[in-house]
Amino acid sequence: MAMARVSSGLAYPERFYAAASYAGFGGSLDSPASQSQAITSKFQNDVALLLYALYQQATVGPCNVPKPSAWSPVEQSKWQSWNGLGNMASTEAMRLFVKILEEEDPAWYSRVDIVSEPVVDVQMSHNSKAEAANENDNAIPETKTVSIENGTIVETQDKDVVSEGNGSISVYDQWVPLPIRGQRPKPRYEHGAAVVGDKMYVYGGNHNGRYLSDLQVLDLRRWTWSRAEVKAGVETDESKSSVPPIPCAGHVLIPWGNKLLSVAGHTKDPSETMQVRQFDLQTSTWSIMKTYGKPPVSRGGHSVTLVGSSLVIFGGENANRTLLNDLHLLDLETMTWDEFDAVGVPPSPRSDHAAAVHAERYLLIFGGGSHAACFNDLHVLDLQAMEWSRPTQQGETPSPRAGHAGVTIGENWFIVGGGDNRSGASETVVLNMSTLVWSVVTSVEGRVSLASEGLSLVVGSYNGEDVLVSFGGYNGHYNNQIHILKPSHKSTLQSKMIETPVPESVPAVRHSTNGTRDLESELDAGQSGRIREIVVDNVDKGTIRSELSGDRLIATLKKEKEELDSELNKERLQNQQLKKELAEAETRNTDLYQELQSVRGQLAAEQSRCFKLEVDVAELRQKLQTMETLEKELELLRRQKAASEQAALNAKQRQGSGGVWGWLAGNPSPREDDA
Repeated sequence: MAMARVSSGLAYPERFYAAASYAGFGGSLDSPASQSQAITSKFQNDVALLLYALYQQATVGPCNVPKPSAWSPVEQSKWQSWNGLGNMASTEAMRLFVKILEEEDPAWYSRVDIVSEPVVDVQMSHNSKAEAANENDNAIPETKTVSIENGTIVETQDKDVVSEGNGSISVYDQWVPLPIRGQRPKPRYEHGAAVVGDKMYVYGGNHNGRYLSDLQVLDLRRWTWSRAEVKAGVETDESKSSVPPIPCAGHVLIPWGNKLLSVAGHTKDPSETMQVRQFDLQTSTWSIMKTYGKPPVSRGGHSVTLVGSSLVIFGGENANRTLLNDLHLLDLETMTWDEFDAVGVPPSPRSDHAAAVHAERYLLIFGGGSHAACFNDLHVLDLQAMEWSRPTQQGETPSPRAGHAGVTIGENWFIVGGGDNRSGASETVVLNMSTLVWSVVTSVEGRVSLASEGLSLVVGSYNGEDVLVSFGGYNGHYNNQIHILKPSHKSTLQSKMIETPVPESVPAVRHSTNGTRDLESELDAGQSGRIREIVVDNVDKGTIRSELSGDRLIATLKKEKEELDSELNKERLQNQQLKKELAEAETRNTDLYQELQSVRGQLAAEQSRCFKLEVDVAELRQKLQTMETLEKELELLRRQKAASEQAALNAKQRQGSGGVWGWLAGNPSPREDDA
């Protein structure tokens, strides 16, 4: 037996002041200069500046001091960091301070000497898989109680989460945060994640705008984090010489045999064409794979889907922030690139979408975003006919989102997280890829990592059952949480997705199966005649528990199956009637649309006539203005002519009068003088 110390932890603001004292603020230091020296000795300059600003914001409030003089660059940097926080609340500054300290020094809390901290000594066996979870301020509900059952710590959260025995999760279709051993990776989003065997590998990602290059490993049996060791390797026929891991984000991690393939992604120094890097799990070396043909342009936020022995790459965003909707294929056996030329209307250019393959033939693309909007459309590519289509989605169509993650279990495609640049998508949805019917599995509340963009989602195994494993994401802050969800072990979720409200006369089986096939197989897997406990909802008796033998249980379920088949037939008839009404409505809609088009044509003709009339009126107005000007000029000419005629007449009269008097006076005429 081993002794484990389970700390309940300090509440805020005591936890903040303990963190501040550990970091070097507000303790027994004599001066701000000695404080700065103590802080910078523990942290890098950028982290120290941020911690200083958060401490000032939490203890003093928003920055109201004047900007320091230019000759003091250190004080200027501190002032800019503090002033940049604006009106952030002091409580938020406290939590962010503690969060950053935990990211930089995860073990800080164990080094703080806090006398008032309550400690519980618990005896635990070595094979116990549960540990006290590290406190994380990413809005995961705080633990309400800590109890001990069968040597295992059970933490009861706000949600209805039940732990039994050796850490088993007995609730279905609910996300459960798991206590994980080992040092958790740095919080991140836009990373790559893949499962090989019983281990989940996480590579790269984005943290505070910086690209990461570490390769983290989560043991899905022991639920323990560790960091993969990267070694130097040698050149092979399939890959170039060993290279160090490069910091990247927005890439896709694909398992292929005993290798991990990292396809493209955003890097600090992007290449012009897409690169495929591989990590050999046996030699622990990174290398760049040699490919043939014309590779696509480098990008990030794309989707990569493994179909047989080929990778199908769609969309993404290149280094120039140009959105893409091209389609490429990489044959992993020949390592040859090929560009698809599909018919039909492809999805619009986008990035951060989700993709899945169904029946090794149909490629499904859902959601994603452009620079201005997010989408919730569904596109299907027939990989045999090479034809795009956009089928009608049934059920509760998810809201528009980008940055979500998806995995498939059978014919069910689970979609988690994402956002629309305003808020995160809180619901976990599932699409039955055979019927294209959507349904909501569960929803989360608050700013949890499950309602984040850029999270990862893989399928793991927990106590012999398939579970969804979520890690990381960004929803205003970076996360490094592990959550798991155990889908209900129904034959398919199709019945759950397409069902209408069940009449009260039909009982339902809760937390078990609705189909006889799965329940019969479950009974066959157990011992014959073994008593099993089920929960039956009855309209008259409510929820009751009864113990039935295997034979009685099968008989009861067969009867329920007959009733459900009858209800299903009724629903099918009603569905056919609705389809008929829909067809009639579409016919009426077509007629109305044609009439609308006719009216639009008439309106366009009238608008054309109106435009011509306006042009004619404008021309007439211009001519009228010209005529008025000419009339004024004509009137002026008439007046000038009349004045000229009058002046000539007067001159003639004067000339005639002078000649008569001159003759009478004996004066010679002007002509005679001239002669």
